[in-house]
Amino acid sequence: MTVLLSGATGTIGRAVAAELVAGGHEVLCPLRPGSTLRQPGATPVECHLTKPGSLAAALHGRRIDAVISCMATRSGAPADAWAVEYHAQANLLAEGTRAGARHFILLSAICVQKPALAFQHAKLAFERELVQAGLDWTIVRPTAFFKSLSGQVARVQAGKPFLVFGDGRQTACKPISDRDLARYITGCLSDPGRRNRILPIGGPGPAITPLEQATRLHELLGRETRVRHVPLAMMDILVGAFGLLGHASRRMRDKAEFARTGRYYATESMLLWDAARGRYDADATPEFGSDTLWDHYADLIAGRADADLGAHAMF
Repeated sequence: MTVLLSGATGTIGRAVAAELVAGGHEVLCPLRPGSTLRQPGATPVECHLTKPGSLAAALHGRRIDAVISCMATRSGAPADAWAVEYHAQANLLAEGTRAGARHFILLSAICVQKPALAFQHAKLAFERELVQAGLDWTIVRPTAFFKSLSGQVARVQAGKPFLVFGDGRQTACKPISDRDLARYITGCLSDPGRRNRILPIGGPGPAITPLEQATRLHELLGRETRVRHVPLAMMDILVGAFGLLGHASRRMRDKAEFARTGRYYATESMLLWDAARGRYDADATPEFGSDTLWDHYADLIAGRADADLGAHAMF
């Protein structure tokens, strides 16, 4: 197929680009001017996805079969979230459809099940638009990424304690690797059973708590487990303080949103939400792939992998 892949410079996007090229697809990647595409065999398409008509002009009439969007906001700030998670996605959908695409695969996030943050509401707004667009669609909602759980590896290697919020057991996730998630996303192109569905997906289980991450990381380093418990009240204080300051400053409003994001991930599991029972259900959270977080930690410790934390590293 000829596949239009947005977000190809991000962590997941790079992995998807590699899978698509390896599968023999022609891959066109919209890029902001000045961005660099690392994937050999993929073709950059310079444009501004936030500007209607920019992508269509850059395609010069080329036809495509499918769109895969791995775009995501870098900062999480409300204005950026709506610009990227909704408006840029809507432009991509409209112009991809005009270029012939009959299938749109969206990389979303499992946290939109309980929306509380600007980027989650923006994602949901576009999900609704995609479902009503009249072409085949697939919405992939992954659990935690390995990179978002790697921020403390260097910290523990330096002899500092692993930080957990509360008792370290109140949240859990089934993290999925870049490679496994890329395989799952590209598999949606050829699997009719994954069309017109919202698909939550995690890596191989069981679900892992922050305290278990701390214990296993210390074991891999051959050290006694050292954990520092951070009271959730500290997050509440930050949210409240930045929220007050935000009445006078957009910069403080953005900081307040970032603090709310931190608190959200400190208190909400990245698992399937059972609304009827009012709880997260680890057993019902689908699993895919073979890479484990412990394999990733071992690779980081041995220098075989980079943390590549980006802007959304979480404890």
